[in-house]
Amino acid sequence: MSRQQLIERKLTDALEPEFIEVVNESGNHNVPPGSESHFKVTVVSAAFDGERLIQRHRRVNQILADEFSEGLHALALHTLSPDEWFERAGHVPESPLCMGGSKG
Repeated sequence: MSRQQLIERKLTDALEPEFIEVVNESGNHNVPPGSESHFKVTVVSAAFDGERLIQRHRRVNQILADEFSEGLHALALHTLSPDEWFERAGHVPESPLCMGGSKG
């Protein structure tokens, strides 16, 4: 199972999301080809109702703690309640370009 699939499975099992999308953005960073180190994660879950953004991110980071210890480097997180997802019309911003060095 790829890291991308593992992330999706763990978050789905823990948060029972209405919507989840895990995108491998490693190719946009200065990492070897085929890396699975940088991901954009969008999770829409009722589990986030009433939680502040930092609480949501801490929850996701805790769920994925093993992946961080095994090479996961970065997550661009979009953690939304169902109402927030509806207000945004199911849209989250694009990830910014990598500023971490040359890909050459």
